Amino acid sequence: MAMSVTSLVAVLVAAVVLYKGIIYPAFVSPLAKIPNAHWSVPISPVWMLWKRFRMQNNRTIQAAHEKLGPIVRLGPSEISVNCVDGGIKSVYTGGYEKHEWYPRVFGSLDTVSMFTMVGTKTHSTRKRMMSNIYSKSTLQSSPHLSIVSDAVVFDRLLPIIQESVDANETVDVHDLNMGLTLDFVSGYLFGLRNGTNHLQDHAFRKHWLHLYLCRKPFEFYHQEAPNLAPWMKCIGLRIIPKYCDSANAMLDAWALDLCAKAGDSIDSTDPASEPIVYKHLKQGLDKQALKAGVSKPDLVEQRNEIACEMYDQLTAGFETSAVGLTYLFWQLSRHPEIQKKLREELMTLDPPISFPKSNELPSAKSIDSLPLLEAIVTETLRLHAPIPGIQPRVTPAPSCSLAGYDNIPANTRVNAQAYSLHRNPEVFPNPESWEPKRWLKEENSAAELEERRRWFWAFGSGGRMCVGSNLALQETKLVAAAIYSNFRTTIVDDTDIEAIDAYTVHPKAEKLILKFHAV
Repeated sequence: MAMSVTSLVAVLVAAVVLYKGIIYPAFVSPLAKIPNAHWSVPISPVWMLWKRFRMQNNRTIQAAHEKLGPIVRLGPSEISVNCVDGGIKSVYTGGYEKHEWYPRVFGSLDTVSMFTMVGTKTHSTRKRMMSNIYSKSTLQSSPHLSIVSDAVVFDRLLPIIQESVDANETVDVHDLNMGLTLDFVSGYLFGLRNGTNHLQDHAFRKHWLHLYLCRKPFEFYHQEAPNLAPWMKCIGLRIIPKYCDSANAMLDAWALDLCAKAGDSIDSTDPASEPIVYKHLKQGLDKQALKAGVSKPDLVEQRNEIACEMYDQLTAGFETSAVGLTYLFWQLSRHPEIQKKLREELMTLDPPISFPKSNELPSAKSIDSLPLLEAIVTETLRLHAPIPGIQPRVTPAPSCSLAGYDNIPANTRVNAQAYSLHRNPEVFPNPESWEPKRWLKEENSAAELEERRRWFWAFGSGGRMCVGSNLALQETKLVAAAIYSNFRTTIVDDTDIEAIDAYTVHPKAEKLILKFHAV
């Protein structure tokens, strides 16, 4: 009798495991109706984890959407959408909460930044502090950004390029762009005199980039397998090398040092020294503390909170803009006829951007209004989105509907990715081709342009879209205008220019060698 009870219990347990582990997720769950990217995904996340471990996420998901349609299942509780209506419009404009995937890898100094915050409420509070300082109208009229732009373009960037022309030497523009964009963004965040000078200090730039990039290959473990590294460490095995810990510590110290310099200048009203973004955040946090009844905030806690936020905005802003510029230079160098048309357009600026400097820079508004430059930048960001990877969200309770499927359970991870949205051939014919004309009014109907803008997702959408998008666009357009007003470019070596498959990308070779020619 005891044996039969034991057997019955075993059978019942096996039946429950079979039902919950296989039958329900594969046949009964509302997710069972969604097309599977692989036969195993209803019962196991292993297939998709393996693709991500091998850095095949973006292309794997794209292939699934091409074959199966606008919604696919990637795991027992994970789906991907690749449409606007019923897709990104519902998820991202609809305010679905961020997945814990973000703070696993993007936090620092034991706190989180606005980008990393999971909850909508905490994010909204922080965004209200920052949104005005990054608005287009503020940036275009900012005396702080004007001084940074002038110094970075005329004192640092163009002299380096002219030097290469005079010496008949080539330039690794990807490396140059990394220094350029870091100087540009840090100058606005902390004040020009408190920011970096990576353009001119090549040795330190190389050292800093090594610290920053050496950790990238191990992001998978934080994002997709957060418990694996601690478990392995408990048994004496490390899958994330010690040098990553050292790099993190040195970068945290570097961020704190930048903030300390900015703090020393916080009372300055000189636009070259006033740390305008740092100051804006500091004042916002002080007001928030007073509103909460805290007259004296914990200084160490607030220091770390500010440093984490500034570090996140700085690193996100420099890396993405550098990649975008690299691919912009590459495409223009491949298309001399478009490069020539751009130069003709740039000559209409008043005053023109001439080097050696003979005039002040033209207004940011006038550069922004150039249609061909706008089309070139937009098309580059479409085909070469610096962040083409997934943007995970969590479905709300009790359930939701997406892409024609109802009753999708709460707490399902749902992603969209710019890589796939930007490759819809019905919206972007011949999607793998770089064609700036697809964004020009004279080449397209108003309906075509509007539909393409709806699908353009280089900066995300909704309340959580990139807060620094206007800064990135203003910087990119200025740099492109300054260079192609004075030089033309040709390719010397673009070996392995294809982007890696990752959340944030860069050329596989991490270089692009160009030759600059005076015009």
